[in-house]
Amino acid sequence: MQTHTTTAYGLWTLVIINSLVFLIFAFSFTRPRTRRDWRSFGVFAAFIVALFTEMYGFPLTLYLLAGWLQTRNPGLDLLSHDAGHLWQTVFGWKGDPHADSLHIASNLLILAGFILLAAAWWLLYRARRAGRLATRGLYALVRHPQYDGFVLILVGFLLQWPTILTLLMFPVLVAMYARLARLEEREMLATFGEAYRRYADATPRFLPGLKPAP
Repeated sequence: MQTHTTTAYGLWTLVIINSLVFLIFAFSFTRPRTRRDWRSFGVFAAFIVALFTEMYGFPLTLYLLAGWLQTRNPGLDLLSHDAGHLWQTVFGWKGDPHADSLHIASNLLILAGFILLAAAWWLLYRARRAGRLATRGLYALVRHPQYDGFVLILVGFLLQWPTILTLLMFPVLVAMYARLARLEEREMLATFGEAYRRYADATPRFLPGLKPAP
Protein backbone atom coordinates (compact mmCIF):
# COMPACT_ATOMS: atom_id res chain seq x y z
CA MET A 1 0.00 0.00 0.00
CA GLN A 2 1.30 3.41 -0.95
CA THR A 3 2.07 5.69 1.98
CA HIS A 4 0.74 9.20 2.25
CA THR A 5 1.25 12.20 4.47
CA THR A 6 -2.22 13.69 4.21
CA THR A 7 -5.73 12.36 3.71
CA ALA A 8 -8.38 13.70 1.38
CA TYR A 9 -11.10 12.81 3.88
CA GLY A 10 -12.42 14.02 7.21
CA LEU A 11 -13.12 17.38 5.56
CA TRP A 12 -16.57 17.84 7.05
CA THR A 13 -16.67 21.55 6.34
CA LEU A 14 -16.42 20.72 2.63
CA VAL A 15 -19.18 18.12 3.03
CA ILE A 16 -21.48 20.77 4.48
CA ILE A 17 -20.52 23.53 2.04
CA ASN A 18 -20.83 21.38 -1.10
CA SER A 19 -24.10 19.82 0.04
CA LEU A 20 -25.59 23.24 0.79
CA VAL A 21 -24.40 24.74 -2.50
CA PHE A 22 -26.00 22.00 -4.61
CA LEU A 23 -29.17 21.82 -2.51
CA ILE A 24 -29.70 25.58 -2.51
CA PHE A 25 -29.04 25.60 -6.25
CA ALA A 26 -31.59 22.81 -6.81
CA PHE A 27 -34.07 24.45 -4.41
CA SER A 28 -33.87 27.74 -6.29
CA PHE A 29 -34.86 25.92 -9.50
CA THR A 30 -37.57 23.64 -8.11
CA ARG A 31 -39.23 25.83 -5.44
CA PRO A 32 -41.07 22.93 -3.73
CA ARG A 33 -44.56 23.88 -2.59
CA THR A 34 -46.66 20.77 -2.16
CA ARG A 35 -45.87 17.69 -0.04
CA ARG A 36 -45.16 15.84 -3.29
CA ASP A 37 -42.66 18.53 -4.28
CA TRP A 38 -40.95 18.27 -0.90
CA ARG A 39 -40.75 14.46 -1.15
CA SER A 40 -39.15 14.78 -4.57
CA PHE A 41 -36.65 17.32 -3.29
CA GLY A 42 -36.04 15.34 -0.09
CA VAL A 43 -34.90 12.14 -1.80
CA PHE A 44 -32.63 14.19 -4.05
CA ALA A 45 -31.18 15.88 -0.95
CA ALA A 46 -30.49 12.48 0.66
CA PHE A 47 -28.53 11.40 -2.41
CA ILE A 48 -26.48 14.62 -2.44
CA VAL A 49 -25.60 14.41 1.27
CA ALA A 50 -24.60 10.74 0.93
CA LEU A 51 -22.48 11.60 -2.10
CA PHE A 52 -20.50 14.43 -0.51
CA THR A 53 -20.14 12.56 2.77
CA GLU A 54 -18.15 9.90 0.91
CA MET A 55 -16.41 12.39 -1.35
CA TYR A 56 -14.93 14.46 1.48
CA GLY A 57 -16.00 12.95 4.80
CA PHE A 58 -15.58 9.20 5.20
CA PRO A 59 -14.75 6.92 2.21
CA LEU A 60 -17.04 4.03 3.16
CA THR A 61 -16.96 2.47 -0.33
CA LEU A 62 -13.16 2.54 -0.52
CA TYR A 63 -12.97 1.11 3.00
CA LEU A 64 -15.29 -1.79 2.12
CA LEU A 65 -13.52 -2.50 -1.19
CA ALA A 66 -9.99 -1.83 0.08
CA GLY A 67 -8.66 -5.38 -0.17
CA TRP A 68 -10.04 -5.98 -3.66
CA LEU A 69 -8.91 -2.57 -4.96
CA GLN A 70 -5.37 -2.98 -3.64
CA THR A 71 -5.14 -6.43 -5.21
CA ARG A 72 -6.08 -4.94 -8.59
CA ASN A 73 -3.97 -1.80 -8.11
CA PRO A 74 -0.84 -2.49 -6.04
CA GLY A 75 0.46 0.69 -4.45
CA LEU A 76 -2.92 2.42 -4.63
CA ASP A 77 -3.26 5.25 -2.11
CA LEU A 78 -6.81 4.65 -0.91
CA LEU A 79 -6.91 7.89 1.05
CA SER A 80 -6.13 10.05 -1.95
CA HIS A 81 -8.94 12.00 -3.59
CA ASP A 82 -8.21 10.50 -7.03
CA ALA A 83 -8.83 6.97 -5.72
CA GLY A 84 -12.41 7.97 -4.94
CA HIS A 85 -13.14 8.35 -8.65
CA LEU A 86 -14.11 4.73 -8.54
CA TRP A 87 -14.61 3.98 -12.24
CA GLN A 88 -11.05 5.12 -12.98
CA THR A 89 -9.72 3.22 -9.98
CA VAL A 90 -11.55 -0.02 -10.79
CA PHE A 91 -10.54 -0.01 -14.46
CA GLY A 92 -7.02 1.20 -13.77
CA TRP A 93 -7.24 4.25 -16.01
CA LYS A 94 -4.23 6.55 -15.83
CA GLY A 95 -4.04 10.32 -15.75
CA ASP A 96 -5.99 13.02 -13.95
CA PRO A 97 -9.56 11.72 -13.41
CA HIS A 98 -10.85 15.30 -13.48
CA ALA A 99 -9.77 15.71 -17.10
CA ASP A 100 -10.93 12.45 -18.66
CA SER A 101 -13.97 11.99 -20.90
CA LEU A 102 -16.06 10.38 -18.14
CA HIS A 103 -15.64 13.36 -15.84
CA ILE A 104 -16.41 15.80 -18.66
CA ALA A 105 -19.55 13.82 -19.55
CA SER A 106 -20.49 13.88 -15.87
CA ASN A 107 -20.21 17.67 -15.69
CA LEU A 108 -22.24 18.08 -18.87
CA LEU A 109 -25.03 15.83 -17.54
CA ILE A 110 -25.15 17.68 -14.22
CA LEU A 111 -25.29 21.03 -16.02
CA ALA A 112 -27.97 19.77 -18.41
CA GLY A 113 -29.99 18.48 -15.46
CA PHE A 114 -29.97 21.83 -13.70
CA ILE A 115 -30.86 23.65 -16.92
CA LEU A 116 -33.76 21.22 -17.41
CA LEU A 117 -34.95 21.81 -13.83
CA ALA A 118 -34.81 25.57 -14.26
CA ALA A 119 -36.64 25.57 -17.59
CA ALA A 120 -39.29 23.10 -16.39
CA TRP A 121 -39.93 25.05 -13.19
CA TRP A 122 -40.38 28.32 -15.10
CA LEU A 123 -42.85 26.77 -17.54
CA LEU A 124 -44.78 25.11 -14.71
CA TYR A 125 -44.82 28.32 -12.68
CA ARG A 126 -46.27 30.29 -15.58
CA ALA A 127 -48.89 27.63 -16.26
CA ARG A 128 -49.95 27.52 -12.60
CA ARG A 129 -50.28 31.30 -12.47
CA ALA A 130 -52.46 31.22 -15.59
CA GLY A 131 -54.52 28.33 -14.21
CA ARG A 132 -53.79 26.11 -17.19
CA LEU A 133 -51.96 22.91 -18.02
CA ALA A 134 -48.24 23.09 -18.69
CA THR A 135 -48.13 21.74 -22.24
CA ARG A 136 -45.63 24.03 -23.95
CA GLY A 137 -41.86 23.91 -24.42
CA LEU A 138 -40.36 20.97 -22.57
CA TYR A 139 -43.83 19.84 -21.52
CA ALA A 140 -44.69 19.35 -25.18
CA LEU A 141 -41.93 16.74 -25.35
CA VAL A 142 -42.47 14.88 -22.05
CA ARG A 143 -44.95 15.07 -19.20
CA HIS A 144 -42.33 15.26 -16.43
CA PRO A 145 -39.20 17.15 -17.52
CA GLN A 146 -38.47 18.13 -13.91
CA TYR A 147 -37.97 14.48 -12.94
CA ASP A 148 -35.83 13.96 -16.03
CA GLY A 149 -33.66 16.81 -14.77
CA PHE A 150 -33.21 15.18 -11.37
CA VAL A 151 -32.28 11.85 -12.96
CA LEU A 152 -29.73 13.49 -15.28
CA ILE A 153 -28.03 15.08 -12.27
CA LEU A 154 -27.98 11.76 -10.40
CA VAL A 155 -26.50 9.93 -13.41
CA GLY A 156 -23.90 12.67 -13.78
CA PHE A 157 -22.77 12.26 -10.19
CA LEU A 158 -22.67 8.47 -10.53
CA LEU A 159 -20.32 8.81 -13.50
CA GLN A 160 -18.10 11.14 -11.51
CA TRP A 161 -18.11 9.65 -8.01
CA PRO A 162 -19.98 6.34 -7.63
CA THR A 163 -20.35 4.82 -4.17
CA ILE A 164 -22.03 1.67 -2.95
CA LEU A 165 -24.69 3.72 -1.15
CA THR A 166 -25.51 6.05 -4.06
CA LEU A 167 -25.55 3.15 -6.53
CA LEU A 168 -28.06 1.39 -4.28
CA MET A 169 -30.07 4.58 -3.83
CA PHE A 170 -30.28 5.36 -7.55
CA PRO A 171 -32.88 2.74 -8.63
CA VAL A 172 -34.90 3.49 -5.49
CA LEU A 173 -34.93 7.19 -6.34
CA VAL A 174 -35.88 6.54 -9.97
CA ALA A 175 -38.74 4.30 -8.81
CA MET A 176 -39.85 6.98 -6.37
CA TYR A 177 -39.83 9.65 -9.08
CA ALA A 178 -41.89 7.35 -11.30
CA ARG A 179 -44.39 6.88 -8.46
CA LEU A 180 -44.54 10.62 -7.79
CA ALA A 181 -45.12 11.22 -11.50
CA ARG A 182 -48.11 8.86 -11.49
CA LEU A 183 -49.53 10.56 -8.39
CA GLU A 184 -49.12 13.92 -10.08
CA GLU A 185 -50.89 12.65 -13.17
CA ARG A 186 -53.87 11.46 -11.13
CA GLU A 187 -54.11 14.90 -9.54
CA MET A 188 -53.89 16.62 -12.92
CA LEU A 189 -56.57 14.30 -14.32
CA ALA A 190 -58.85 15.13 -11.40
CA THR A 191 -58.23 18.86 -11.93
CA PHE A 192 -58.23 19.18 -15.72
CA GLY A 193 -60.19 16.10 -16.76
CA GLU A 194 -60.39 15.33 -20.47
CA ALA A 195 -57.88 18.06 -21.37
CA TYR A 196 -55.19 16.29 -19.37
CA ARG A 197 -56.21 12.88 -20.74
CA ARG A 198 -55.71 14.13 -24.31
CA TYR A 199 -52.34 15.64 -23.34
CA ALA A 200 -51.19 12.40 -21.68
CA ASP A 201 -52.33 10.33 -24.66
CA ALA A 202 -50.16 12.43 -26.96
CA THR A 203 -47.08 13.02 -24.77
CA PRO A 204 -44.55 10.48 -23.40
CA ARG A 205 -44.05 10.38 -19.66
CA PHE A 206 -40.24 10.68 -19.47
CA LEU A 207 -38.48 9.99 -22.77
CA PRO A 208 -39.27 12.11 -25.84
CA GLY A 209 -40.13 10.24 -28.98
CA LEU A 210 -41.45 7.14 -27.21
CA LYS A 211 -45.02 5.96 -27.25
CA PRO A 212 -46.86 7.66 -24.37
CA ALA A 213 -47.08 5.43 -21.31
CA PRO A 214 -50.61 4.81 -19.99
